Amino acid sequence: MLYHLLYPLHTTFIGFNVFRYITFRCIGGAVTAFLILLIFGPMFIRAMQRLQIGQVVRDDGPESHHVKMGVPTMGGLLIILAVAVSTLLWARLDNPLVWLTLFTILFFGSIGAYDDYRKIAKKNSKGLHAKGKLLLQVVGASIVGLFIYFHPGFDGHLSIPFFKNIYPDLGFFYVFFAIFVIVGASNAVNLTDGLDGLAAGPTVISAAVYLVFSYLAGHVVLADYLQIPHVPGSGEVAIFCGAIVGGCLGFLWFNAYPAEVFMGDVGSLALGGALGAVAIIIKQEILLAIVGGIFVMEATSVMLQVGFFKLTKGKRIFLMAPFHHHFEKKGWHEPKVVVRFWIISIILGLFAVATLKLR
Repeated sequence: MLYHLLYPLHTTFIGFNVFRYITFRCIGGAVTAFLILLIFGPMFIRAMQRLQIGQVVRDDGPESHHVKMGVPTMGGLLIILAVAVSTLLWARLDNPLVWLTLFTILFFGSIGAYDDYRKIAKKNSKGLHAKGKLLLQVVGASIVGLFIYFHPGFDGHLSIPFFKNIYPDLGFFYVFFAIFVIVGASNAVNLTDGLDGLAAGPTVISAAVYLVFSYLAGHVVLADYLQIPHVPGSGEVAIFCGAIVGGCLGFLWFNAYPAEVFMGDVGSLALGGALGAVAIIIKQEILLAIVGGIFVMEATSVMLQVGFFKLTKGKRIFLMAPFHHHFEKKGWHEPKVVVRFWIISIILGLFAVATLKLR
């Protein structure tokens, strides 16, 4: 919006020329989202307390988590608001890819909001039925996948990290691959959101990495030099990623141990879905498994635990899944688990950026 309002005035005042630059608008989007969380966070927390919208804790979870019962939740609503407002303010609104990212975060956020509502208002600790949640996620991901596949300039080719001349063509099956990536990312972030700050930290790192890749993919010269797919218009997606970075950093201000608010499914499902959609848009789908390695590890631990439990009729691989609970059961304090997972996420993020030259 600011681009359309202020950039045309650069002929009158040269200072407005800064709105031409995506880098400037990325910073503006990140700072705006951060400030929205910082300013409205305390008001949101007090409102959730008055409405008695608090965290529901699993009976079979770690005993140390019982103190979290009743802590305000659904903070993801504020993250989504901050990301949406910041993106609308700083991105070019004539870019359909911007609207696609906003659709994704809002659609998946709506699924999470209904799930949280079922858990809290309906006093149903299980929330939305797993099959119903998955079906809704598939619907949202299908819309994104079909839009991308039929959008001019896109096709069914995959970009493989470390290889510069290998682009397998999936054809129409790319749509199903996109669904898998988006739904998988959404659920993986959701499973990771079990400790104070654990999901928000790696999300900041993942969004920051995709901010870089989005900018590069949208720049025809840099994309050609680095031999990555050039995606016209994807530079504006970098502003969306910047808004996620700022929004999650602002959320961490209140979500750091001991948390004053949790993001809830409305936040984790939305952020995961958004990351998956960005990965699809800029043709860096497989890279998400690297930069989002923490999310992959958490989701894999659950699948292994459930599968092994069924096969062996009661035996477990981990003391508890998702993986972060395993370390809690081993006696690690919550902040130690979170910070060490952040460190791993930073290393994975740096490794993901390194793939730009390791080809």
